[in-house]
Amino acid sequence: MKKYQLYTTMGAGFESVVAKELHSLGYETTTENGRVFFKGTQADIVKTNLWLRTADRVKILLKEFKATDFDTLYNQVYDIDWATILPIDAKFPVQGRSVRSKLHSEPGIQSIVKKAIVNKMSDQYHRRGFLPESGNFYPLDIHLYKDTARISLDTSGDSLFKRGYRIEHGGAPLKENFAASLIKLTPFDGSHPLIDPMTGSGTLAIEAALIGKNIAPGSWRKFAFDNFDWFDAKLHKDLLIEAKSKIKKLAAPIWACDIDQSILEIAKLNANNAGVLQDIYFKQVAVKDLATDLKNGVIIANPPYGKRLKDKQSAEALYTQMGSNLLKYDSFSQYYLVGDPNFESFFGKKATKKRKLFNGNLRVDFYQYWVKNDYK
Repeated sequence: MKKYQLYTTMGAGFESVVAKELHSLGYETTTENGRVFFKGTQADIVKTNLWLRTADRVKILLKEFKATDFDTLYNQVYDIDWATILPIDAKFPVQGRSVRSKLHSEPGIQSIVKKAIVNKMSDQYHRRGFLPESGNFYPLDIHLYKDTARISLDTSGDSLFKRGYRIEHGGAPLKENFAASLIKLTPFDGSHPLIDPMTGSGTLAIEAALIGKNIAPGSWRKFAFDNFDWFDAKLHKDLLIEAKSKIKKLAAPIWACDIDQSILEIAKLNANNAGVLQDIYFKQVAVKDLATDLKNGVIIANPPYGKRLKDKQSAEALYTQMGSNLLKYDSFSQYYLVGDPNFESFFGKKATKKRKLFNGNLRVDFYQYWVKNDYK
């Protein structure tokens, strides 16, 4: 089978997490900022879209070349054998981005690339005038960085964070792949308990359950490759059946707690849609009153901060309550995503490690409190 040069995109700071996930799926990788590269067949395109929990998209790199002027850009794009990629009626929007390059006008770059493709397809299909673009969707991307151009075909379509289980959003939830990435930064593998004391719409607990039960996160959705006319449609069906055969029972409890019963109901709906409602213990309780006999696991939370909690004093009081109650569970490693740089002083303990991240455009820190019996 033909092998493609593939790459995944991801949120800033999660390159190593995605690379590790790809290694666990059996791929050799190379990493740069915002991208992890690997090679694979059509089956691997399906497999990675189905199974990657932490990436944004899986793309086929069609061509890489130097381009410092529009003539070169046009000619290099025109030289691609577009008839093997795009049918005559393909709908092919071109997204463009340029960073630190001589060709810096993104609308201009998109326009030239689109023109080159249209002209080449018109020549290949012996057609005059406009192409209909009334058929299936083939999302293309042109990216220039330091005058190196990469043109790619997106095989995912909607970002991979759109699993398909989260119908009710409630408040400002974490994206599913962001939540999975945070969990992958902990020792959690499903064999020990996990508690989310401020679960909101339940994303962290649900993603943990999917990991613990070995459920492929792409099980509920379609991908862009499903509509590529040259793609083997049987692969998705077969690999989805195989993925479902690998689901296992959860080995340890997962708790999802929140003070707000109405948002817990939303979390339950989402968990039901993901097929893990019976695997998560939902409890209405304030973080200051949370009590458990569970031991040797992970506590992970995305407490209210920034725009989610306008009253800064209330946020600080909450962090103090968290420290007063949760620190006594000293057999748990604990992880908190917080937008307040003074979190440690209110929580009452300095983190073992602090990781800088961005939740959307919001600068946050992932505070990590490790314990000696950490099971990783």
